[in-house]
Amino acid sequence: MQRRTERSAPLDTIDAGRRNREARGARQPLAGERAAGAEKNALKPHLKTQWCIPPEQSAPFVCALEDVLDVYTRPYDKRRPVVGFDERPTQLIADVLVPVKAKPGRVKKVDYEYERKGTANLFGYVEPLTGKRDVWATDQRTKVEYAHALKRLVDAYPEAEVVVVVQDNLNTHTKAALYEAFPAEQAHRIANKLEFHFTPKHGSWLNVQELEWSALARQALAQ
Repeated sequence: MQRRTERSAPLDTIDAGRRNREARGARQPLAGERAAGAEKNALKPHLKTQWCIPPEQSAPFVCALEDVLDVYTRPYDKRRPVVGFDERPTQLIADVLVPVKAKPGRVKKVDYEYERKGTANLFGYVEPLTGKRDVWATDQRTKVEYAHALKRLVDAYPEAEVVVVVQDNLNTHTKAALYEAFPAEQAHRIANKLEFHFTPKHGSWLNVQELEWSALARQALAQ
């Protein structure tokens, strides 16, 4: 014997609509049929952009920022030149295999393997209103090296009354370093020819010398 049929009941309207569309041949879009530009919003955890993010609502940051910007807007005065001064470490490497030299129609070929040769430090400054610049290497970047770098900077402007220096807040960047490297009389002479302005913390990109480092890294050190 067969069981009797259950009492009829109304269909769910949503389910009925879905089934009806399927009956008419409706289908879900395939992976390759997504709307144009959909991938632009996809997460890419393997990529990142490095940036200096300043703190929010920071009075010290704004104060130092506006001070540096005011310095950059000063008119040119050879008696008070404005320079950006900075330092950066760099890795020394050597080729393991001899590179293949470039020829017409063929770029230089360098093997990916290299040998580490230690590190060095670069000091540099640039005077943006004249284009005057200098870069030199040292083994270290202690207070003593920093003091000698300041002397080199001051000696480059013998006719200046004061050299206005924009630099970051590294703990070695003080005039006291001069007194650790030189006799008091010489340290005093150099210190009197320097006017310091410091970029805000998390704002070293306000130092125009940072642009010089970027150009050096892309055009020379990356070769």
